[in-house]
Amino acid sequence: MIRDWVELNMTPGIGPRAAAKLLERFGSAEAVYKATRAELEQLRLPPEAVDTIIARDLLPRAEAEIFAVKKLGGEILLLDDGVYPSPLREIYDPPIVLYVKGAWSDCLDRPCIGVVGSRRCSTYGQNAAIMIARDLAQRGVTVVSGFARGIDAAAHRGALEAGGRTVAILGTGIDEVYPRDHKKLAAEILDRGGALVSQFPLGTPPVSENFPYRNRIISGLSLGVVVVEAAENSGSLITARLAMEQNREVFAVPGNITSRNSFGTNYLIKGAGAKLVQQWQDIAAELPPQIAATLLPPAIGERKKSMADRLSLVPEGLSPAEMSVFKLLTPDTPAHVDWLFDKSELPISELTAALLSLEMRELVRALPGRCFVRKL
Repeated sequence: MIRDWVELNMTPGIGPRAAAKLLERFGSAEAVYKATRAELEQLRLPPEAVDTIIARDLLPRAEAEIFAVKKLGGEILLLDDGVYPSPLREIYDPPIVLYVKGAWSDCLDRPCIGVVGSRRCSTYGQNAAIMIARDLAQRGVTVVSGFARGIDAAAHRGALEAGGRTVAILGTGIDEVYPRDHKKLAAEILDRGGALVSQFPLGTPPVSENFPYRNRIISGLSLGVVVVEAAENSGSLITARLAMEQNREVFAVPGNITSRNSFGTNYLIKGAGAKLVQQWQDIAAELPPQIAATLLPPAIGERKKSMADRLSLVPEGLSPAEMSVFKLLTPDTPAHVDWLFDKSELPISELTAALLSLEMRELVRALPGRCFVRKL
C-alpha cells in the first residue's frame, strides 16, 4: 500500500541506500513491515530505525501525509509502480518515493537535460544558461534544474521564455518554496505546464544535507547535465560527478580563466572529459541518435545561429536613439547608465526613453545599480 512506502520514506535513518537494502531483502515496503526485529537487525540498520519500523509509530503521519499531498494538488509516485520515471529507476539507490506537483508526466516523457551552476553567477553565466535552456526548450527538451538562485533560476526562466517545459527539483518538501523569493517562479513553472519534484516529505526544511540528494535526482532524470558556472567546491560539480557515475553525458560551458566561477567548468572540460558547449547543437549531437535526429534540424523558419550570429543581428524598427544604445550594449558586460550617456552622446531624457523602450521590447535587461545588458 502507498502508506507503507510513504511511512518507510519518513523513517529516520532510512535513506536511499538503507531502503535499497530493505527492498532487496524483503521485496516491497509492505513486506518490510511484516519482518521480525531479528530480520531487520541482520541488515545493520540504525537501532532507532528498527524500533520505528517495528512500532509503526509513523503510520498515522503517513496517512495524514497522503491526504495532505492530495489536498495540495500533488501526487506521490512509488518506486514499484508503473509511472515512476524509468531513467531515475535505473540509477543506483533511487528514491523510493517521489512527491510531484504539476504536469510531471508530460515533462518527464520528453527528453530531459539538466542545467546547473553557481548561485553567485556572472552576467555571462546567467545569459549562457538562459540561451541554452531556451534553445533546448524550443525543441521540445525538458529543462531540469535545482530551483536555486543564479544559474538554476536562469535555466528555468530560459525554458519558460521559450514556452517550453521545465522541472524544478527541490531540496525541500513540495509545499516549501526555497528560496522564498522564488514563489513567483514556482507559480510560473506550474502555470506553464512544468512541475515540482522532491523526494522529501511535506514540511521538510532546506537543510544542507538534502541538496546532494536533490542533485542525484537532477542527473538521474536527465540524459545529460550542462554545468554553466561552478567554483572549485561548487555543488554543481557534485551533480556532474553523479551524472558520470550514472552514465549520463556531462557538458560544460567554458568560462573566463580569471573568474573563480569558471574553475569548475574549465576543469570539467580539461580534466574530466566533459563536452565543451557553445550552443544547443553541441548538446544535441551527443545524445542518443534517435533523440538527436529529432532535435538537430533547426526550428521551422529559423536558421542556425551561433552566439556571434546573435550578437551581429540588429532588430528592425529601432529609432536612431534606440539603435545607438543597443549597439553599445553586450550580453556579458553590464553598462552603467553614466557610461552609456558619455558614449551615446544622447540627452539624458532620450537615453532614458531609449533604454525603457528597449527593455519593454525585451531586447535589454536592467540590472541592479542602474546597469544594463543586451538580452540574447
